[in-house]
Amino acid sequence: MLESAGRPILLTATVIERRIFRGTLTLLVSHLLEGDCIYAIIIGMIKVVVVDTSILISALIGSRGPSREILRKCLLGDYIPLISNTLFSEYEAVSKRKQIRNLCPLTNDEITKLLNAFYGVCHWVPIYYLWRPNLVDEGDDFLIELALAGNATHIITNNIGDLKNAELKFPSLTIAKPEELLRGI
Repeated sequence: MLESAGRPILLTATVIERRIFRGTLTLLVSHLLEGDCIYAIIIGMIKVVVVDTSILISALIGSRGPSREILRKCLLGDYIPLISNTLFSEYEAVSKRKQIRNLCPLTNDEITKLLNAFYGVCHWVPIYYLWRPNLVDEGDDFLIELALAGNATHIITNNIGDLKNAELKFPSLTIAKPEELLRGI
């Protein structure tokens, strides 16, 4: 409440609000129409992640566990998952394997709906520059390239050893197991 000549003044301004996503920071920006007041409130740090196929498949197969919780947090907007054409193709190919479908407690239709919901919250990132970190399994290089192109904070995987032994290191990128991310690493 403001005061003028010792008397309170009630502001009847309309507030316009919008959310702005900048990297891993979400701001709520408000503007008072009757004045020149603009203010921003930091809503929270949102982790931008690359979800390895091993996590997606573990989430499909198990009815509980850290991989399922990672997928749930992505769907709820707690994490922002990144995806590229290469990762999408790998998700599709592996999730359609007969042995995976047989282990999954969901029906084929439910798996399709779950994957479509997950794809709906993913941010698609085009890859224009190939880093080639020289991983032991060069087929995983695209995960690091996706993380760097999309400014990810984490790559979530069950195969830590495959990604941590890169010749080219990126200190701002954390490679973690799902339980580590859930604990706040």
